[in-house]
Order: sequence, then C-alpha cells, then structure tokens
Amino acid sequence: QVQFVESGGGLVQPGGSLRLSCATSGSKFSMYAMGWYRQAPGEERELIATITSTDSTTYTDSVKGRFTISRDNAKNTLYLQMNSLKPEDTAVYYCNLPNRIPRPSWGPGTQVTVSS
Repeated sequence: QVQFVESGGGLVQPGGSLRLSCATSGSKFSMYAMGWYRQAPGEERELIATITSTDSTTYTDSVKGRFTISRDNAKNTLYLQMNSLKPEDTAVYYCNLPNRIPRPSWGPGTQVTVSS
C-alpha cells in the first residue's frame, strides 16, 4: 500500500513562495503518475497539478504559471514549487495517485495559509 507524507506548508504573505514535498513509500514511485491536490475550508478537494512517469505535467488554470510540479525518483519524493501565492491558495495540500482506482489513503496533508 502506497503511503504519503506531505510537508513544507506554512504561513506566507501574498506574493510569497513555498515549496511543498511529498515523501512516498514503495519501490514503484518512478512508475506512478502523481498529483497534488488541495482542499480549502468548505470546499471539495481538487486536483491542481499532475506529473507522469515521463515528467509530462498538467495544471489547473488557477495555478498555471505560478506553481511547478516536479519529482525526484531517487528520493521517492514529489514537489510543488508555489510562487506568487494568493490568499485563495489557502488550503490543505495533499499528494496522491490521480490514475489509481481505488485511490490510496490520503496522507495528513500540509496546511498552506496565505495572509498578510
């Protein structure tokens, strides 16, 4: 069973940057398409970025041009570089496998708060 531990969140001012990490268990990390999700208070969890095993990436419109997803297969770790942060980016951020059904259990997530 794949497991995830997200980290790197925090409180940042509008316009600031954060880099999130997702440590993933298992020996097949390099074969997985991976995704970053976020859930704002009172909202549904949404998929915001994906990266395939061949490093092809996609982004939802609201983060395109500001966020960058990447992976280090040697470290079994997924990253999300977030720049030009806005208050509406405030959410708990999670990683998971977007193409796996059923999806593995969610990790604890990491809180990102964008506020002055």
